[in-house]
Amino acid sequence: MIPHPNLVAGVLEVLERTFGQRLYADRVVDQVLRANKRWGARDRAFVAEHSYEIVRWWTLLWHLNGEEVQIKRKQLKSLFETYWLWRESGMPQPKDLGTGLAQSYAPWFDEMASAELGEDWPALAAALNRPAQVILRANSLKTNREAVLDRLAGEGIAAELSDVAPEALVLAKRPRLQHLESFKDGWYEVQDGGSQRIGAYLDPVPGDRILDGCSGAGGKALHAAALAGGKADILCMDIEAYKLGEAEKRALRAGVKGLRTEVIRSAADVQRHAGWANKMLLDVPCSGTGVIRRDVDTKWKLQPEHLDRTREIQYAILRDYSAALQPGGLLVYATCSILRSENEDQVRRFLDEKAGAFELREEVRISPEHPHSDGYYVARLYKR
Repeated sequence: MIPHPNLVAGVLEVLERTFGQRLYADRVVDQVLRANKRWGARDRAFVAEHSYEIVRWWTLLWHLNGEEVQIKRKQLKSLFETYWLWRESGMPQPKDLGTGLAQSYAPWFDEMASAELGEDWPALAAALNRPAQVILRANSLKTNREAVLDRLAGEGIAAELSDVAPEALVLAKRPRLQHLESFKDGWYEVQDGGSQRIGAYLDPVPGDRILDGCSGAGGKALHAAALAGGKADILCMDIEAYKLGEAEKRALRAGVKGLRTEVIRSAADVQRHAGWANKMLLDVPCSGTGVIRRDVDTKWKLQPEHLDRTREIQYAILRDYSAALQPGGLLVYATCSILRSENEDQVRRFLDEKAGAFELREEVRISPEHPHSDGYYVARLYKR
């Protein structure tokens, strides 16, 4: 039975604006929900969930519907009916579609991912289609995850411990957390399980001077501070001032001291700190292909020319910012991409260009096949 027409119309509006106007689905969903204040929690959850799922399976659903992609209300309604049948009654899927169509990826990306990842691509493609869960990182500066689990239970939030990382918990649902006293007290941060593993590759210890050169809102820097027992000096740098402002707010809530921020206007702003940092984190801008389960738009918004520009930016950051690291220092290069061209290939190019100035000690892929982790790449480089 097709759901209430008003709710279906809400989903169709999201699809029209997401694909017709090339807007990001999460923003459109938020706008549609704000415009329909009469919807209850269950209705809002319905519109959000099914909007994202249709975006996720976009090309496969059109294939099953037997039509070319169209952004018109009548055809979108037909697509929703096909989706509902496929979801509710197990509508059979044709065999031998190939990974790209069966898992609903753009043909150009399927071809690239297959070329770069080979036999690993089908499993990764499927893993990235599993809806993301909410993962928390217990703040070890204030508590431990068992205490967080108990406190969340007292606030009516169901959670359990996760094996993805030492401080990780996974929530049973997707509740609002900002109003909870446990959140306000800084007992935890929302942070994907794989992301929680990256900070440990810096080996943070008391007395470290850590430069986070692509800090964003500071999630990994906050974790590094906790791993160092709150006794490291951390400089968070980014080109976006508003993100650094969020990092400062989060640090205050988490009880992190010794963290400061600075806006980057050119590579020289980073390089002038040469001799200060004994450790550096470069979690560079990337395609976001490792976090497709959270940002389903990436499947369709990412274009080859965007990826080309992103690779250029990544390499420029790695090449230029690394000059600020002390001799003998540790550089951690990280992305949330599954592509070799953004990961291993960039590191090899850097090592070749630097001609012995850096040594690769370790590189790791964090797989999205774990249900509590997105996909990441990490390389540990030592400066000679």
